[in-house]
Amino acid sequence: MQKTLAERWKLALKMYVSFFQIGLFTFGGGYAMLPMLEKECVDKHAWTTREELLDIFALAQCTPGIIAVNTATFLGKKQAGLPGAVLATLGVVSPSLVIISLIAALLKNFADLEPVQHALAGVRAAVTALIFASVWKMAKSSLKDPLSIAMAVIAFILVALFGTSPVAIVFAGALIGFLFFGGRKKTGKEDDA
Repeated sequence: MQKTLAERWKLALKMYVSFFQIGLFTFGGGYAMLPMLEKECVDKHAWTTREELLDIFALAQCTPGIIAVNTATFLGKKQAGLPGAVLATLGVVSPSLVIISLIAALLKNFADLEPVQHALAGVRAAVTALIFASVWKMAKSSLKDPLSIAMAVIAFILVALFGTSPVAIVFAGALIGFLFFGGRKKTGKEDDA
């Protein structure tokens, strides 16, 4: 069912508030925001499914720009058209603009203080844990067959050890996925043929 313009703007405003909260409480970039995206967009508002969110997240990594911004834009567009894309994007970047402006003004004077250095070290440790949790959730929902597991291991080795471009890895993964899974229907059971 097609949403009216008023319904799209109402939903877009809701998305602005949700993405503002995500942007306000996410430290460490796009990967660290995945748990909050799941909670807000899948569990709380049912704007998308976990599988669709992972697809949007993967697409956001492949396109130029910041993962968080791309994800907000794609999800906003999917749910509320152009108003959703604009307001979801503004929602996720607004907190950063305000906070970075304040920090830039203050950090120059306080960056060398030991408590500030310790606080930043604690933030880095917490962000690492959030990223690991996101990777774990993505792995559990995406790696369901031997080919997917092998692709993930090979991709990790190519990126971590050999410095292969993540863009090349994503395109190669898409091509392999299309070649091996493209003709299959998602029925929940294997075809007999």
